[in-house]
Amino acid sequence: MLKTGKLDSRLLEEIVFKNIKYKRPEVITRPGIGEDCAVVDFGAYECVMSTDPITAAVGEIGRLAVHISCNDIASNGIEPLGIMLTVLLPVGTTEEQVEEIMKQAGQTSEELGVEIIGGHTEITPAVTKPVIVSTAIGRGEKWSSQQAENMKPGDYILMTKQAGLEGTGIIAGDFQDELSGFLTAEELQEATEMLRKVSVVKEGIIAGKVGTAGMHDITEGGVLGAVWEMCDIANTGAEVWIDQVPVSEVTKKICDRFDIDYLRLISSGSMMIMVHPEGKELMEKELKNAGIPVACIGRICERENGIRMVVGEEKIVIAPPASDELYKVIS
Repeated sequence: MLKTGKLDSRLLEEIVFKNIKYKRPEVITRPGIGEDCAVVDFGAYECVMSTDPITAAVGEIGRLAVHISCNDIASNGIEPLGIMLTVLLPVGTTEEQVEEIMKQAGQTSEELGVEIIGGHTEITPAVTKPVIVSTAIGRGEKWSSQQAENMKPGDYILMTKQAGLEGTGIIAGDFQDELSGFLTAEELQEATEMLRKVSVVKEGIIAGKVGTAGMHDITEGGVLGAVWEMCDIANTGAEVWIDQVPVSEVTKKICDRFDIDYLRLISSGSMMIMVHPEGKELMEKELKNAGIPVACIGRICERENGIRMVVGEEKIVIAPPASDELYKVIS
């Protein structure tokens, strides 16, 4: 029986990707481990597309559904312009609940400057809680997308904001009663408000203009999963300096409470940006000028050196991403 969460890298390769055989010449970027988006040749432009589900959150599902797919487009350095939503709701859903979901989606799309251009809404016994699948679309000049294949040894690994943003917000929102006796009112408010920080569209567009060696919004699998996936795409190794990974104290407290690892907790709202050494200073400057916190958390190395995290004097191999830590709490 398979674990809750997205399929691991081995299964994706062995039973998903190997069965996708037909290829069109217009497709520039195809499915692959760590690939956030498909890219299609549209003449002078390229069309960038991404699709993702929201299955782990309920209270903020309309907001998150817009953010997650737009974040993927932004991880290519491209501005998202449209989004389509497939909304599947359980039997017993009320009109008020549907309206709240769409209010959230409408407000968030307006904030991002993205139009909801279509979708589907259905009440079905196939789900026991709301599920939204969102598909975002962006357009850029041909060959303008940022690609992880550009990574090379010596490049720096930058990370915006902090680890575990989305996971912290989901857990705090869904387990408020349980956490109210463990966290102060101020800490609980800080944690729940992290779901208001899950967009990486701003930093993605800024980084795309500066120029990167690849980007990845840090979703399921967390910080370590994102590093592993990018290294897998580029066939490189990496060292991640764990003491440099930014994380809030309230995230640490929640992770300790539920015995989960914030380094492998879904972190939408944080962007991983690879930069060549000559571009590091400018990238950090532009992000900080825009009010976006950024930290340098590691460096790319040769593949034979492995993908490792540095903890004190110890170097530990980073395993491929598996089921996100969030599912240990909500399953």
